[in-house]
Amino acid sequence: MNPDLNPNRSTKYWRYALWLAILTIIYNLAEGLFSVFFGAQDEALTLFGFGIDSFIEVLSGVGILFMVFRIHNHPDTPRSQFERTALQITGIAFFILAVGLAVTAIYNLVVGNKPSSTLAGTIISLISIASMWALVAAKRKVGRTLNSAPILADANCTLTCIYMSLVLLAASLIYQLTGFGFIDSIGSLGLIYFSISEGRESFEKANNLEYDSDSD
Repeated sequence: MNPDLNPNRSTKYWRYALWLAILTIIYNLAEGLFSVFFGAQDEALTLFGFGIDSFIEVLSGVGILFMVFRIHNHPDTPRSQFERTALQITGIAFFILAVGLAVTAIYNLVVGNKPSSTLAGTIISLISIASMWALVAAKRKVGRTLNSAPILADANCTLTCIYMSLVLLAASLIYQLTGFGFIDSIGSLGLIYFSISEGRESFEKANNLEYDSDSD
């Protein structure tokens, strides 16, 4: 907790964190449903995979929601216990995200499937970029104010969604213009590296919190 933050302002920001977690869960569930539906309908594997990844992003939101809810109801309980759990959940979500991206990329390359349309992918990616950017900014502000590593880690998880949206947008536009269907698989390699790096960082932060708790 930020020692310079008064109790009333702290409560307000924890309430913000709670609503941001709820909003993240609701948005990603909706995004996942639309992406999977249109991805299957248009045989657009990139969009379909994007939808699956949106469901995975819900894991991070659930971890943060659990942490914020418990701290709100049990303010005297050491934060490190809940933050460690939230960081571990976020780390797992990043690793699952990387696996999902790898499987999708390999499947695209092996099967050589091309979508019948990329219009839905273009629209969904543009909406996602705008929405996720607003969420990242809000989560970083709350996380820095509360000095909360899990909330900042969750902001990084949301940032991954922005990169994925950019890949989806680029793949949709490039395919529309050139007919080259493998650009999304190539771009996924960078996202896989980013997801693994952020997953490792989340677990490192969780281990540091565990060490601080044990040393008290």
